[in-house]
Amino acid sequence: QVQLVESGGGLVQPGGSLRLSCAASGFTFSTISMGWFRQVPGKEREFVAGFDWSDGITYYADSVKGRIAISRDKARNTVYLQMNSLQPEDTAVYLCARGDTSNRSVRDQNAYNYWGQGTQVTVSS
Repeated sequence: QVQLVESGGGLVQPGGSLRLSCAASGFTFSTISMGWFRQVPGKEREFVAGFDWSDGITYYADSVKGRIAISRDKARNTVYLQMNSLQPEDTAVYLCARGDTSNRSVRDQNAYNYWGQGTQVTVSS
């Protein structure tokens, strides 16, 4: 049974940092793409970062490039999202997802078939 459990969200001041974790179970990372998305009520789910197993490359949304890094620990079956220089516009529920990007872009949420429940990130002074 595939499960994705996010943690690490919270309240942080502008300019601060957070590291989100996504603990995966029921599968291994070897041929699976993993992504982080975020969602604000009333808006479409937005791609943040992803790792595409088919080409071994990580991808980032332009809005977060240089501030956010995705990484994975195969031994722990965990994906991380290190977020620095956070701004109020980064406030959202952050979700990790597992997918098959062999025929879809890693940025396409329709490539992902399993999602975590999300963790809230609030950036405010």
